[in-house]
Amino acid sequence: MEKNRALDSHTILFGVFGDPVRHSRSPVMLNQAFQVAGLNHAYAAFHVEPPALGDAVRGIRALGFRGVNVTIPHKVEVMQYLDEIDEGARVIGAVNTIVNENGKLIGYNTDGIGYVRSLKEETGIDIRGKRIVLLGAGGAARGVAYALAKEAPAEICIANRTKEKAIDLAEAIGAYTSTRGMGLNELRDAVSEADIIVNTTSSGMHPHVGDVPMPVEWISSRHLCSDLIYNPRITRFLQEAEKNGARIHGGLGMFIYQGAYAFEYWTGVTAPVSAMRQVVEQSLAE
Repeated sequence: MEKNRALDSHTILFGVFGDPVRHSRSPVMLNQAFQVAGLNHAYAAFHVEPPALGDAVRGIRALGFRGVNVTIPHKVEVMQYLDEIDEGARVIGAVNTIVNENGKLIGYNTDGIGYVRSLKEETGIDIRGKRIVLLGAGGAARGVAYALAKEAPAEICIANRTKEKAIDLAEAIGAYTSTRGMGLNELRDAVSEADIIVNTTSSGMHPHVGDVPMPVEWISSRHLCSDLIYNPRITRFLQEAEKNGARIHGGLGMFIYQGAYAFEYWTGVTAPVSAMRQVVEQSLAE
């Protein structure tokens, strides 16, 4: 492994488009991955405001970038500028990874598959036949719901403040598994039957670290509780769940594995996941 390889005329470029984007840990993580894998690649963060998104995507082709990640608020809007969209990204209705195949731009969504890979590897759980409650029905929920549905659970119950959004998402993934959409008033019964509870809402994210997405007294030792949030590393929801005897799973792995899948789509090389995790943990601690 070469240390801090200098950029040269052969360096292949990558990046992340977002607004805001300066907080992103993706450049730290992906540049470390490229370096460990010995690839002459470089990854940067680009602050792209919504009116400039079309120009930015055309720039991927014009400048010969091999790929980019797309983050908030562009994951839905970006789809209209791409040549092809993967089945998963189509069902989810959002793209977070673009691969440039010789000028043809293909959109993928690695959020959900990244989440499921992390859930299985970090907890050892087999999702087949399990009952899952998903809290929230926003963009993050869509990717996670689709990827979980492909793992043959018994049922996925989606609970959201606006019941209609929960029902819409349940219908969108209903082709893959048994689903129900519900309002928060129906949540207690669903939780009592659930094996896995997943928080996809921003409740508990820094700086609102005292918030929880549901009444924690409903959680027991029968549950595995999972949170997509990785700042703080262990949310209050997970702390309280653990006190009640539940197993817990945090969101850092999802962030790392969505980046690992993007890396693999771009390079065809297995991602150096442990090096990626190490550098992200280090940057979060700073």
